[in-house]
Amino acid sequence: MILISIDDHIIEPPDMFDRHMPAKYKDQAPKLVSNPDGPDQWIFQGEATGTAGLSAVVSLPKEEWGFDPTDISQMRPGCYDIDERVKDMDANGLLAGMNFPTFAGFAGSHIAKAPDKELAAVTIAAWNDWAVDEIAGENPGRFIPMGILPHFDMDATVKEVYRIAAKGCKAVSVPEAPYGIGLPSFASGHWDPMFAALLDTGMIPCMHIGGAFGLIQRPTDVPPLPDDIIIMAPQVMAVTTTDIILGGLLQRFPDLKFALSEGGIGWVSFYLDRLDRHVTNHAWTHLDKLPAGKTPTEVWREHFLACFITDPTALQVRERVGVESLAWECDYPHSDCTWPNSPELLWNELQAAGCTDAEIDMITWQNVARFFDYDPFAAIAKDQATVGALRARATKAGVDTSETTKAQYSARYSELVGA
Repeated sequence: MILISIDDHIIEPPDMFDRHMPAKYKDQAPKLVSNPDGPDQWIFQGEATGTAGLSAVVSLPKEEWGFDPTDISQMRPGCYDIDERVKDMDANGLLAGMNFPTFAGFAGSHIAKAPDKELAAVTIAAWNDWAVDEIAGENPGRFIPMGILPHFDMDATVKEVYRIAAKGCKAVSVPEAPYGIGLPSFASGHWDPMFAALLDTGMIPCMHIGGAFGLIQRPTDVPPLPDDIIIMAPQVMAVTTTDIILGGLLQRFPDLKFALSEGGIGWVSFYLDRLDRHVTNHAWTHLDKLPAGKTPTEVWREHFLACFITDPTALQVRERVGVESLAWECDYPHSDCTWPNSPELLWNELQAAGCTDAEIDMITWQNVARFFDYDPFAAIAKDQATVGALRARATKAGVDTSETTKAQYSARYSELVGA
């Protein structure tokens, strides 16, 4: 197999802004500081911003797993050190990945909400330079470059789209339900200049679960549970898809495409059955919001790419969903990820579903390459891009994938810092 993941996460390292923040603003860049009452925190414009290590539990024993932030000193180096990440990708047989932010917010929303918007825009641009120039640029063929945008200012957003597109960026992370974080909806027209710029540059908007959770009212008499966020991801992704399909957006931009991240695919077949019937049975409602002459299923297959970590039942009905609209994700370094055994787990599901070799190639890399206009073999020959070839590199490099505790990582980190 050849594996490309379109949903992984990077834990931003403490020095990430040193090389990318303009000199004028360098002393105002976000800083990772020690917190005597808990995990280290990123401080930006005088306030704690986001979380430094959200659910970064890869390789920890399960009794140490949690949704809470983890100090960089207590996590696997591949979470924050890009050279170590590449080694971990090799060990998992993963050719390429797409990394969403952590402390910045999955769509940059944590930085964007800071009061000084000029400084926020500069910081977002610095994050993009780090992600596109350093992470992707210095590791050819291993990362699909993705950026974030200053969505509080549409003129600045459009300028940043063109700026990072010129660097070779392939995608941007966009709030999946902007009205869930106090911004106008996609139906409002507010975002149209951004979508026009993305179409003009060939970049893909990626919708990662996050902001839409605020739309779902949960019981107030008990504390919110991490289970809610993990289990209800498909429900919030269905909300996003409904907003896009029935909001008139694809009438205004008939060539626009969307990648959906971490919502799985198990909900899609039911959703399409329901929506197809709805627009014929209730034609007096939102039928006029669909692209002319197309059913919801046709719209889905032409405009969406959804990814899954493990969805054995959904793979059984892949033809209903459309094999061309399916992709895979690893979700490194979160608790949902399947590292370092992703190839075995994915292979078993694909085989159990009776997928053909052609379908496996579509799901594991071809759909992604087509959707993002990404050549996975431009820098790495195809015969060196397979699970077997990459794992052979990891074996030669002595990559250790064994379970390691937070205390063990902390001791190693102290030695490294001391050295």
